[in-house]
Amino acid sequence: MKKYIYVFLILGFVLNFQKVTAQSNTQTQTDALVNSDEFSFHAERANPTNYDVINIANSLPGAPAVRMFQLQGEGYGFGMKKNELVVVLPYFGRTFNPSYGNPDGNSYRFTSKDFTVEKMQKKKGKWIYQIKPKDVNNVSDIFIEIFKNGKALVSIKSNDRQPISYDGYISANEISAKKEKL
Repeated sequence: MKKYIYVFLILGFVLNFQKVTAQSNTQTQTDALVNSDEFSFHAERANPTNYDVINIANSLPGAPAVRMFQLQGEGYGFGMKKNELVVVLPYFGRTFNPSYGNPDGNSYRFTSKDFTVEKMQKKKGKWIYQIKPKDVNNVSDIFIEIFKNGKALVSIKSNDRQPISYDGYISANEISAKKEKL
């Protein structure tokens, strides 16, 4: 019986050591992405602040009662480089100046080449970005909160619609990663 206890203790120690090593690798990768100021954000969930939207979505037949909407498929998020910000995010909420002729005008789909970035590090290794695009007329601020494990929370403040936030994770830019392989 004592042999089994020793085996379980050793096995537990080895698994715990692997977990710590994996966490430090993730933190190192996240720090490298934040220090380079070039990364992609991949949105997994949208969190609208308007309860009318949440109530309507929850009143649909067969719909689960949720406050956060799972974003299906790939491609929602943004890519940030030193001189370009490409945003493709859906919008759920009240728009005060809707775009009737262009259905893409009601979501966040834009490319900004003129923007300012403020970055600060908070306690426990968390990073906060504030991006102010100057050449986009309906977005005033984009806030990004990046955690040590690579998870991120993005909030968008607009001039013509209610705020919305997105949960997801950051990774290296795919385009720059492809160029490095060539």
